[in-house]
Amino acid sequence: MNAPVTTRRRLRELLSEGDVEHVAHLAESRSRILGDLVPLTYDADPTVAWRAVEAIGLCAGHVANRDPGVGREQLRRLFWLLSEESGGICWRAPEAMAEIVRRRPDLYADWIPIVTHLLVELAEEDLRHFKPGVLWAIGTLGPLTAGQLDDVLPSVVAALDDPDPAARGMAVRALDRVGRADLLAGREDLLDDEGTVELYENRISTEVTVGSLAREARARA
Repeated sequence: MNAPVTTRRRLRELLSEGDVEHVAHLAESRSRILGDLVPLTYDADPTVAWRAVEAIGLCAGHVANRDPGVGREQLRRLFWLLSEESGGICWRAPEAMAEIVRRRPDLYADWIPIVTHLLVELAEEDLRHFKPGVLWAIGTLGPLTAGQLDDVLPSVVAALDDPDPAARGMAVRALDRVGRADLLAGREDLLDDEGTVELYENRISTEVTVGSLAREARARA
């Protein structure tokens, strides 16, 4: 059953205000809010959509203190929503899954390889839509992926040449965040890449260029 209109409206108001903590507080007594947030990841306002992704992770982390099974069930649901069989594909499912795991790796570390391997296990047709999100998820999990990326790294590197600038930018970010910015060596072309990427930081969604991400990564390498 869908969330009541009043609940959806209230959650969106809180996300519009950037009050993600209030959403997490509500989830402590009403864990169903985790599911209510999923439709908001499709919101037309990219900042609201990204805050919904962040809120899913934060809520799962809070609820896990009393019932870790809720976060695990949400991970399974998001994984299911990657497929057409679900009847309601969630285009930001990889990002939301990564946020849940990042918040509570003590409980959900077994999902790290499931999330990262989406890059090599999703059907090519599906991957066209999900690739930037999966790469974002890999970067967001960052150091947590240590020792679990050997068979995925070639696909991350290959994404540096993807025709979609969002995939190129998220590949740069992923390599930077997992400590493999050294793999950007010799890619001077990326430094001047003017393709734009949607980036969510400090609860604001902005557009940056692939080149700016590459220059920052190279500076930290």
